[in-house]
Amino acid sequence: MATVAPNSGDTPTDKENNLDSRKELDAGVLFVLKSRGSWLHCGYHLTTAIVAPALLSLPFAMAMLGWVGGVMCLMLGALVTFYSYNLLSLVLEHHAQLGKRQLRFRDMAHDILGPGWGRYFVNPLQLGICYGAVIACILLGGQSLKFIYLLSKPDGTMELYQFVAIFGSLTLLLAQMPSFHSLRHINLVSLVLCLAYCACTTAGAIYIGESKNAPAKNYDVTATGVNRLFGVFNAISIIATTYGNGIIPEIQATLAPPIKGKMFKGLLVCYAVVISTFSSVGISGYWAFGNQSQGSILQNFMVNGKPLVNKWFLLMTNVFTLVQVIAVVLTYLQPSNVVLERKFADPKMGEFSIRNVVPRLIFRSLSIAIATLLAAMLPFFGDIMALFGAFGCIPLDFILPMVFYNFTFKPSKKSIVFWGNTFIAVISTVLSLVGAVASVRQIFLDAKTYRLFANM
Repeated sequence: MATVAPNSGDTPTDKENNLDSRKELDAGVLFVLKSRGSWLHCGYHLTTAIVAPALLSLPFAMAMLGWVGGVMCLMLGALVTFYSYNLLSLVLEHHAQLGKRQLRFRDMAHDILGPGWGRYFVNPLQLGICYGAVIACILLGGQSLKFIYLLSKPDGTMELYQFVAIFGSLTLLLAQMPSFHSLRHINLVSLVLCLAYCACTTAGAIYIGESKNAPAKNYDVTATGVNRLFGVFNAISIIATTYGNGIIPEIQATLAPPIKGKMFKGLLVCYAVVISTFSSVGISGYWAFGNQSQGSILQNFMVNGKPLVNKWFLLMTNVFTLVQVIAVVLTYLQPSNVVLERKFADPKMGEFSIRNVVPRLIFRSLSIAIATLLAAMLPFFGDIMALFGAFGCIPLDFILPMVFYNFTFKPSKKSIVFWGNTFIAVISTVLSLVGAVASVRQIFLDAKTYRLFANM
């Protein structure tokens, strides 16, 4: 049964019925997915979930596609995901108007496709993707700390796993924030920081590209044959994962009722940031470094251990990136927090009662500790996350929204909407399967360099 939330403007009888329904809600919904936010708060959450340091890999993806393919994929990614997330929002609003507000992805799958889809497909898929993102971001935070350390002390001897542990410890403290809504101010700061480091990255790339030390620009796609084909699909998977979200229903759940139209405003805020940051970083980075663009464009700012821009500028950019990663970790922790609260908290007790605070502290800390251990142990987790992205991000963000909309509103099979949604879902399914194959192939190619707790 879908999660039910009370609507404003109910009659007294309706309010009593909603109160009875609310008592039946599990602690995960009651404590983590509080519906108190505005459309602006929603915009902050959406931006943090999408505009993350993973976008610094866009020039690398464009290097495998060339100018035409790269720019087209950037544009199509923005258009399709905005359309997809808006469809999800419309489906959620429709069910809310029917008195069955859905607060989780699993609720949508349960009500629209059937109980098995929610329990055995969508829920595990979403939890795996979101927890994988937490691990990847903790690893990225450790790498940023190490970069800052080596920039300040080039002969330093500390290793990557130590920085991952430090970053994980910082994250563990903030992971105790009780609800998704309580992250609204943190995610506002995150929005400002992502604009800051993207502006710095763009300015740095343009400066290097125009300087006398500028690398030779070559925009030819160097791979040939099968390698080129797999490179194209790998690049598409990177771009799709970068635009990925996977927690749209949980973000919309933070909106205070009535919710109609609020998510669309939040999406407009988010995509104003998405378009400006993704296009500026992707295009400027590829323009400056061409097919020599590395996995993170900031790596191109260093040559033989020497920065191509002022050291303070590079340090500032990495500090902005480091701090924003914390907000991204906290955002993608929310689906697992919902599960933990549901399993170990008592909805009949107060949110801050000893009965609920102690399990929350223990299990959220344990969740971060496990993620930190995996990040330190598997510094090649980025390759694994590419596979997760193909299997998870594309289904959640490109396929299911189209299916949910067609099943809910049942547009005419002669309409453009029906066939447009069907086309996007089918193409996305093919890209997901081929992208997964390309990711597995890349894992096998890189396997010889894998080593547990490696100092990469």
